[in-house]
Amino acid sequence: MKIISWNVNGLRACIKKGFWEFFSEVDADIFCVQEIKMDPGQVELDTQGYSVYWYAAEKKGYAGTAIFSKCPANDIMYGLSSGVGMKDGRVITLEFNDFYIINFYAPHSQRNLKHLKYKEQFNCAFIDHVERLKNRKAVIICGDLNVAHKEIDLANPRANMRNAGYTLQERNAFTRLLNLGFIDSYRYLNPKKTGAYTWWSYRKGVRERNIGWRIDYILVSEQAESQLLHATIYSSVYGSDHCPVGADLKLSY
Repeated sequence: MKIISWNVNGLRACIKKGFWEFFSEVDADIFCVQEIKMDPGQVELDTQGYSVYWYAAEKKGYAGTAIFSKCPANDIMYGLSSGVGMKDGRVITLEFNDFYIINFYAPHSQRNLKHLKYKEQFNCAFIDHVERLKNRKAVIICGDLNVAHKEIDLANPRANMRNAGYTLQERNAFTRLLNLGFIDSYRYLNPKKTGAYTWWSYRKGVRERNIGWRIDYILVSEQAESQLLHATIYSSVYGSDHCPVGADLKLSY
């Protein structure tokens, strides 16, 4: 099974920059997208062969997530039971026979960390959600978690020590998630790989010089750890300030 995750930073804009070409070429079994910034019906989608699950934000042109799956889900959960972040369309959970898949677009702590407390609240609610599910069956978490976990995961760690996405609070929340029994699929298979990033500023020359951050992940729970085959960062794929990430697992629906 091939799983792809991509923060498209506006699906309609990304479609104009080659989204469907990559979608067709990669031929994923499950394709998760974050920051869709649209409602269903705002653009014509060529999704033949896929079931599509939308979770649009109430605010127009903001946040939102969607999942394209070749197999219909047995059950769908939108948001978190605590209700935090429900207006932003940040979490979709699909249940299949042998696993859950969660598409997650984490809040950004923002400049001067003005939303850090909100992100901490959101992370706590998300961890509670994940912990309940993983006691039932394997769980795969895909998405933009808006945090670089270790120094190896961003180009300039010292300069960003107290900046959004690299605060101790955010990194500790990521560690707590892993400690539930998850592995970071890419880092698990590439433990010493440097320069492996998934997001770059739009400032001129930044992506060309690979001054980036790895903030997009596919996490796999311990029940499926032995099923993990490959993990990929598609850094040559443009269309957004993020690039897609992928994982191949010996799983079936």
